[in-house]
Amino acid sequence: MDKKNALRAGALAAGTTLMMLLMSSPASALTRDDGDDPGPGLSVIETLGLFVVAPIVLYLVIAGLVMVGDKSHKRKDPTSSNITTKADSEADTKADAKA
Repeated sequence: MDKKNALRAGALAAGTTLMMLLMSSPASALTRDDGDDPGPGLSVIETLGLFVVAPIVLYLVIAGLVMVGDKSHKRKDPTSSNITTKADSEADTKADAKA
């Protein structure tokens, strides 16, 4: 039974891949369309900057803004914030008495 499911999944993946390859063939056509006016190509540095460096920088900026926004709030632990031990309460009363 398990072998049958694996075979079915493999056939589905192969069929999907084949269909995607067949449908993407016009994307790599060598003949130009009417009215097609491509601009100058990008250099390797420009391509890496646009498709590698820019997304990484954007990700870091957004992550930094989220971390700054998160640290501005006091973190509260609801499980231990309302628990006071005897030693803590005695220390608090001694500190209040000295002040």
